[in-house]
Formats: sequence, C-alpha cells, structure tokens
Amino acid sequence: MSAKNPTHAPSKLDTYWKANLRLISILLVIWAAVAFIPPLFIDQFNSIVIAGFPLGYYMGSQGSLIVFVVLIFYYAARMNKLDQQHGMRDQDK
Repeated sequence: MSAKNPTHAPSKLDTYWKANLRLISILLVIWAAVAFIPPLFIDQFNSIVIAGFPLGYYMGSQGSLIVFVVLIFYYAARMNKLDQQHGMRDQDK
C-alpha cells in the first residue's frame, strides 16, 4: 500500500512545497532571461552610447547585477511570507 492516499486533500506541507517550487521556478526564469537574452542583442545595445560607454556595458556590468540582487531580496521576503502563511517559521526568533 502507498503511504499517500490520493483521496485526501493536500497537506499543509504539500501546499507549502508547491508554492516554494512555483516561486523558485519563476525567479529562475527571470534570472535566465536577464543572464542569457541580453547578450543575444549586444550589437543593438552597443549602438547606444551613454556617458561614453555602450549600453551593453551598462547592462552587463550593472543592470544584470542589480536585477540579481533584487531577486535575492525578493526571494527572502517572499519565503518569509510563505513560511508565516504555512506555519513553517523558525522557532528561535
């Protein structure tokens, strides 16, 4: 016999895990888009010059890093909210 019975409603842990995976999937898609799509258009971006530097330089050296840091902070904040909603918060606080 299986330990899981498909007739039962999803447990709190299953719901939490699905929400966690959904969040991670969305953020990974954003990360991949920011990391891999702009280099495909680097020639078009480099035709635009800002303060003596091509736009591709700004996007690679600053823009993508800013997006990555924002993703980290968003993930941390959203996970704290998910933990609280599903009763998974650390007890040491």
